[in-house]
Amino acid sequence: MESQFFTSFLMISDWRTVLFLAVLAVLFGLIHYLYHKRKMGFSLVVCVGMVAGALLGLVMQLMAGFPDDPTKVVFIKETTNWFQLFGNGYIDLIKMIVIPLVIISIAHVVINMDSGKTMSRLVKRTLLVTLVMTAIAAVIGIVFGILFDVGSGSAISSEAAKAKPKDVVSVASTLRALIPGNLVDSMVKNNVIGMVIFGAVFGRAIWWVKADKPDMEAFLHKLIDGLHKTMMNMALDYMPWAVIALLANTIAQKGLASILDVGIFIIALYVALIVQFIIQILAVMLHGVNPIHYLKKSVALLILAFTSRSSAGCLPVTIETLVTRLGVNQGTASFVAGFGTTAGMQGCAGVFPAMLIVYVCHLTGTPLDITMLVMTVIVVTIGSLGIAGIPGTATMAASVSLSGVGMASSFSLIGPILAIDPLIDMMRTMVNVSGSVTNSIMIDKQLGTLDMTKYNSH
Repeated sequence: MESQFFTSFLMISDWRTVLFLAVLAVLFGLIHYLYHKRKMGFSLVVCVGMVAGALLGLVMQLMAGFPDDPTKVVFIKETTNWFQLFGNGYIDLIKMIVIPLVIISIAHVVINMDSGKTMSRLVKRTLLVTLVMTAIAAVIGIVFGILFDVGSGSAISSEAAKAKPKDVVSVASTLRALIPGNLVDSMVKNNVIGMVIFGAVFGRAIWWVKADKPDMEAFLHKLIDGLHKTMMNMALDYMPWAVIALLANTIAQKGLASILDVGIFIIALYVALIVQFIIQILAVMLHGVNPIHYLKKSVALLILAFTSRSSAGCLPVTIETLVTRLGVNQGTASFVAGFGTTAGMQGCAGVFPAMLIVYVCHLTGTPLDITMLVMTVIVVTIGSLGIAGIPGTATMAASVSLSGVGMASSFSLIGPILAIDPLIDMMRTMVNVSGSVTNSIMIDKQLGTLDMTKYNSH
């Protein structure tokens, strides 16, 4: 099989290429069986895919004799070329649906808001506390990304000379540019924050339809809910399969050194998330509330969040914990906790995307000047609105944030991070849920409706 047809066109000229493609097909079949036939949980299936991908990549390295440059080995070059069809193809799918998903998600948040003075105060406090805490999370992500120097030392860093600094633009001009003057043009240019603004205005317009055309508003409400669910299914359904190809390619192409690079990112992220968790506790203390009671009464919920990796899946337990154990008003608990599964998740949509921007900047040699740092905090904070609280959606937060700071073309560089997503998603989700609980406590205390007797009871 030496002809150009096999070596260059099909890229199947080695028996080991055929072997590993067959193994990949078998693993895909196994994932399908576990996910759709046995109805195994999404998180567990993704973990199975992660382990399978890691083993597949290691076996490829082993058969190649752990070469210094695996990409020069014929069967590795051919196999990974086919694997990228599934792994990087999934990343392209995510990038494709980011814009419509952002619009639908933001509209979904807005149309689920109720009217009334109490709701108005609740909404304002929720938005303020959520955005402030998310901004703090973004700063934490940046700080620890820089301290741990995530992304530096990679082979990609050798291309730093090709990177060009961005032109400095005034704050007023930057904010003005975020408002989409042409919707289609903004989509083409990946103006994600503009889509957030459009989604908010669009959702508010639907919300006001209720006063004149309640039947039409009900139809639009159901339509937005349906589209939101559909978009999220598009983003997540193929993730267990993609993880196998992504992680196998990472290990096979770069060897164990690439895992060590990702290992530094994992350590940095976990440290940053722990610090953010401590900040949440300090924020509760600043509101005159004893955080010990929060920790004791929320431990079961936090364990559930850590193991399930689903903020939305934890929502019933989150509300029950807030209302029956922590004395938070039912309306506050339902709204803030529900809002927290869609917007302002401090782990997945705060610390994580901010650290990823630092990671990509180091990989590409993009200067982390004050303009980039401030823009990162703003983009991550605003972009945190509309990220659904189910496993895997941190990928969407990453795409939104990278696009927002003008680095959409570098999204493929975070493939190694996405491949080990289950390892880092557990702590991220726990911080998300913890953020929803502490936000609820702080907001209810500000509104004067927190039952301190119930909160302080044993």
